[in-house]
Amino acid sequence: MTPSILIIGATGNTGQSLTEALPKLLKTSKTLSTHRVLVLTRNPSSSAATKLSQIPNVEVLEKNWVEITPSWLRSYNVTRAFIASHNEPTQFAEESTFHTAALTAGVEYVVRVSTTAANVRPDCLAYYPRSHWAIEALLDSREFGGLKWSSLQPNIFSTMYLSAAAEFVRKHRDGEPQSSLRLLANEDAPVGIIDPADVGLVAARLLAEDDVSSHDRARYVLNGPLDITGRQIVDMVEEYIGVKVENVCYKDLSFLEDLYDAKYAATNQSRNVIFSIKYAPDTAWEGKCSAETTSPEVLKLAAPKRTPADVFRDLVEGL
Repeated sequence: MTPSILIIGATGNTGQSLTEALPKLLKTSKTLSTHRVLVLTRNPSSSAATKLSQIPNVEVLEKNWVEITPSWLRSYNVTRAFIASHNEPTQFAEESTFHTAALTAGVEYVVRVSTTAANVRPDCLAYYPRSHWAIEALLDSREFGGLKWSSLQPNIFSTMYLSAAAEFVRKHRDGEPQSSLRLLANEDAPVGIIDPADVGLVAARLLAEDDVSSHDRARYVLNGPLDITGRQIVDMVEEYIGVKVENVCYKDLSFLEDLYDAKYAATNQSRNVIFSIKYAPDTAWEGKCSAETTSPEVLKLAAPKRTPADVFRDLVEGL
């Protein structure tokens, strides 16, 4: 059977650029040129899935990744895999189940997406970085010695970091009166936010490597090419709208109330757990997430190129 490279999260933030780039890279590989790219989706008729299905050597399957078993992986001859898991409270149980299945099925190499490197530790007050730490600790154990893996630790995604500012510009263009510009950013802390598409390109390079031995058990830190502060975001907004922003609220976490009410309240999910997300930006606000912390290996593989200005322009124009 044709060997496969499995992409979990192909229609998400990082997976689309990965899926678009990987088939081209495989063509020039000495050992992987016969591999197909297998992508999973729960909605194969979505625009994103339809677009990916048109790429040569990409096969789209309808399947929820949390139901993957060792026998399923063997049936598709999966030799390598990428996983961009959710950050729900069930992440550890579900992602560790996938990795255990991969180990059991004889998958050779897995690339996973983690979170901000400064937060991936057992004492992080936010819940989801602890889950990422636990997954990496599990993969690092002696029992998982038969599975090679790399964990990508990207800084906060620029699309999320700049979305409120872009929406502010769009409302101004629609003639709405100014409200407060609410930013997750600190006013003066430099943060190397990264376009998720750049993360996908690094993953594609790793998955297309003929020999991944040098990347086994690696944790790579990814930031964008340039730092940005909250004040610089305000400057970009003012440049677009042509007038001064009247009121700015930095370090704004008011979205957590809406998030909990819309997504978790009805399921009785622990409010204490969900609201621990408020601690996740602390390391960025403390200046620990600048562009200079990017791993040298990342710069060699596929140096991130998309600047905050590039992403902001696309968000404002709806691209």
